[in-house]
Amino acid sequence: MGSLLGLLVSVVPVILIATQVKKDGGPIFFKQERIGKCGKPFMMWKIRSMITNAEEIRQNLLEQSDVDGMFKMKEDPRVTKIGKFIRRHSLDELPQFWNVLKGDMSLVGPRPALREEVENYPKRAMLRLNVKPGITGLWQVNGRSNVDFDTMIDLDLKYIANRSFWGDIVILCKTVLLIFPSEKNGAF
Repeated sequence: MGSLLGLLVSVVPVILIATQVKKDGGPIFFKQERIGKCGKPFMMWKIRSMITNAEEIRQNLLEQSDVDGMFKMKEDPRVTKIGKFIRRHSLDELPQFWNVLKGDMSLVGPRPALREEVENYPKRAMLRLNVKPGITGLWQVNGRSNVDFDTMIDLDLKYIANRSFWGDIVILCKTVLLIFPSEKNGAF
């Protein structure tokens, strides 16, 4: 039900964003293989926020990652102008409601990792694969890109050990507050 509601609510924003993304001539959507529950690969959908040849350039940027254990760059040169905006507000993630509807993902859970990240996981990180990955999770609402790999794993394992319906509701509410920050929080 949550994915259907998410898809319905996101139709208008996706159309508006798509018109801006399409201006650079590339595709609107980006799909990438990710690893899901029990190590099963699936195609995760996003709104394209980077230049069209971003995957090829990624290999040259691996050494500049801001986080050990996974590739993250705060000032990624591949991100487009509209991409910066949609990433700041996590609007590039809206197509993942489709992944939830298909059963590849959940609304809440650990973020799905790339195959090469999973191949380099320490043993305890493999426990992340015991549940469906999520659009949002405990890690995203507790620091997101500002936490290191070990902290991300700790938060994901804490989520897995303490999962509950009400806990998921709290994480979803916190996610909305992060995506649409108030003026009181100094976001505008």
